[in-house]
Amino acid sequence: MIRGFVLVLFAVAQLPIGAVAACTTPSPALATVAVQRVERTPYLNLYHVRVTVTNRGNQSQAGNALQFVDVTQYGDRLDDKGIPPLRPGESYSWTYVWKRSADAGSGTTPLNFHYRPYQSALASDACVANAEGINF
Repeated sequence: MIRGFVLVLFAVAQLPIGAVAACTTPSPALATVAVQRVERTPYLNLYHVRVTVTNRGNQSQAGNALQFVDVTQYGDRLDDKGIPPLRPGESYSWTYVWKRSADAGSGTTPLNFHYRPYQSALASDACVANAEGINF
């Protein structure tokens, strides 16, 4: 009986901390990035990309939290969007409109979204999922 208990305790001790404990801090993360619709014109396609950030932690963020989602392509920042402080489970969504040539080939252009907190402490939080991408 005691040997079994010791083996179970040893096995649990080998698991990464994130697998045992839930996020106990505010943990904002990109929840979804998806194309809502595409407007087609003779020369441009306008992609309406819906982006949602969710606080997956169990604490509210401080009222003065500064955080952003950067829109990048090939490592260059095209744009960014400020995100308000979020309560546990709360989400913030917006639509990003991206212009792309109507002649561009399908699946040839990446567009990436990265969560960027102002304080570096959140950037190392294991509960923060910070990047999503789409190929157009």
